[in-house]
Amino acid sequence: MEKTSTQANLSIRVNREDKEAFENFCNNTGMNVSVAVNMFIKAVLKDKKLPFEVADDPIYSKESIERLNQSIANLNSGNKITKTIEELEAMENE
Repeated sequence: MEKTSTQANLSIRVNREDKEAFENFCNNTGMNVSVAVNMFIKAVLKDKKLPFEVADDPIYSKESIERLNQSIANLNSGNKITKTIEELEAMENE
């Protein structure tokens, strides 16, 4: 018995410039966006992973978000800390 494949639409939002650049890339490689996206999906499903490395950014860690929120609260309450460039650079090297 032959397996039949049904088609479905996938709608996504992307930055307009990225979309145009991606369309140009696809055209330059002899395919269209649909083919490229289908290749991506098939690679993910085959290997059970994204076909590129995804790494976390420590800026989004719980500790960083808490520190940012505390800094915003301090700023909003008028409690601000002033540092010189030299002090900031020293803190960076700690």
